Amino acid sequence: MTIVRIDDPTDERVRDYFGLTDVALRRILEPAEGLYLAESEKVIRRALGAGHRPRSYLMGERWLTDLADLVSDAERDGVPVYVAEASVIEAMTGFHLHRGALASMHRPQNRPWQEVVRDARRILVIEDVVDHTNVGAIFRSAAAMGTDAVLVTPRCADPLYRRAVRVSMGTVFQVPWTRVEPWPAAITELRESGWDVAALALDDDAESLDDLAAAKHDKLCLVVGTEGDGLSRRTTALATRTVCIPMAGGVDSLNVAAASAVALWATR
Repeated sequence: MTIVRIDDPTDERVRDYFGLTDVALRRILEPAEGLYLAESEKVIRRALGAGHRPRSYLMGERWLTDLADLVSDAERDGVPVYVAEASVIEAMTGFHLHRGALASMHRPQNRPWQEVVRDARRILVIEDVVDHTNVGAIFRSAAAMGTDAVLVTPRCADPLYRRAVRVSMGTVFQVPWTRVEPWPAAITELRESGWDVAALALDDDAESLDDLAAAKHDKLCLVVGTEGDGLSRRTTALATRTVCIPMAGGVDSLNVAAASAVALWATR
């Protein structure tokens, strides 16, 4: 039977779901094991709709009915569906599962960044943003504003971490993305390929986002930086231009997710 009852939260069959609130552990475990976690029915369905393959499901009893079609598909494909009481799931994962179900998914392989941006006209680079909530929010804005692709730098938080996926509402599955390496050296290759690389940063010589939005660009790359220090000096030095968002009220900057949304909307 595909449906497997779990009574012991340390059962090795559900190892994929151990300690989901331990960020340090999951940051190592998930890429190494070639998996990521999708939480909630909507996110799971978006992952499946993007062609991603499940390793297993974990859910409470009532969701066997609510997700009957997924359970049926799992049975057909030989994917285990683990069912447990709420207290067992909480002891296993570290949190109360109130969004119906979890799925352990096979992590797709990252494609070369040159391939991901080959047919794009507007892309976003996320440099060293370490907060998973911000990364998820940026992806949601990127999807909403029709961004063709997103590149994340080597030190950026994992877009497929559970919290990032959840905050993105699963849009991380619909926007093409990959890691860009080496960074920021890749900016040189982007510029040689015809990309206008606009670094969003506070700089005395920065031009207004209004001016950037009014200009014509065959291929525009926006770059946003980490929450505290912003973009690195090497990045701004290599970029085509530095851009800032005009603001009032004595405010000098926005949260990186908010700034990304504003810049993507202005240049849509």
